[in-house]
Amino acid sequence: MHRGLLCLPLLAALACGDDLVGDTGPETVGSTGESTTAGSSESTSPSAPTSQPTQDTSGGMSGSETSTGAPTTSEPTTGTTGTTTGVKADMGGGDDFLRCHDDPPDGATLAPDIPAYGGTCPALEIGYMEGQAFNVLPQQLGNNTVDRLFLVIAPEDAGPDERLPVIFLWHWLGGEAKDFYDRGDVQNAVNQKRFIAVIPEAREDLLFKWPFSAVDSDADLQAEFQFFDDMLSCVAEQFNVNKDCVASTGVSAGALFTSQLAGGRGDVLSSFMSLSGGTGGGTIKPWTAPAHKMPAMVLWGGPNDFCIVIDFEQTSKDLEMNLEAGGHFVLECIHNCNHSTPPFPVQPGETSFAPLWDFFLDHPYWLAPGESPYNEFGIPAGMPDWCAIGVGNAVPPPEPCDKNECS
Repeated sequence: MHRGLLCLPLLAALACGDDLVGDTGPETVGSTGESTTAGSSESTSPSAPTSQPTQDTSGGMSGSETSTGAPTTSEPTTGTTGTTTGVKADMGGGDDFLRCHDDPPDGATLAPDIPAYGGTCPALEIGYMEGQAFNVLPQQLGNNTVDRLFLVIAPEDAGPDERLPVIFLWHWLGGEAKDFYDRGDVQNAVNQKRFIAVIPEAREDLLFKWPFSAVDSDADLQAEFQFFDDMLSCVAEQFNVNKDCVASTGVSAGALFTSQLAGGRGDVLSSFMSLSGGTGGGTIKPWTAPAHKMPAMVLWGGPNDFCIVIDFEQTSKDLEMNLEAGGHFVLECIHNCNHSTPPFPVQPGETSFAPLWDFFLDHPYWLAPGESPYNEFGIPAGMPDWCAIGVGNAVPPPEPCDKNECS
């Protein structure tokens, strides 16, 4: 969708690409359930840094959604969508604000219970090393049953009573689940930050790995939502999962799908993060209003974040427009390094995507629509200077990095 020149036949070109690393309403009292939606499109590959650099200065709203499930209730606190940046504060928790590892406040609206899996869950393989077998769940696709593969990465010293948040990581077009694991330094991240990462492997029969493009069928989209449901149910069967902190993030093609998942499973997700993704345009499915208004990080690489036929600045801004119109909290981040791995600045000993994990853990399900602790306490000190609260407020570095990982 670059300058209106895209057309559906051009989608076939994406298969050769390498990929980068008004909303509906209030929560209701109930037990659990699902929602349905529609998706988005693209490609290119992040090459996550082995070290953690600081910023290099040199070099349409449409679709409909239904939700049969419902959060458990109480009276939600009130909150507003931030529109300006604040003074940076230390990472939250404790005396500052409640995070995912804290107990919810009295009267909070909580996430629905995670439903049981409809079959027999496998005994999950935890962690990953070269040659290790993936976890497998069967899925019925038309007349065929296919094996869906995924990794589960948990803290190596997780205790049976430790209540762990969960985040899903959807890889880029030219990547695989193990690439996200490696480039995100995910084992060290979950050990440090105390959460579970679920890393799905894309189906082999989908042209763009994940069903987000205008040519992907609704049946394929719903199948991917069901795969998410099944993975979450089986992880919750084996671990003490914090249902009030289940999030999703993706990179490029994975980010385009994450925006679809936010609509389709918005009754479950506490937040989502789009890294060079988005919605809208002639080749990407539109935004679908989720059942739960959730905080979002929308990140891209500036005006030259472009790969094959996708203008990621345009799709990211379309996503932001819909989030703002729907009353969601938005943290906008523009790193100005084109279509490439976000150069998150991190402290010594932190993993390369530390700000991403912190955003996820700073935003539990129980926050009121449009609410974020960042509105009151400011953006935490660990967040990049090129992030700001509210649409149109981020100030990217003045010069683009000489990087582009689209090929």
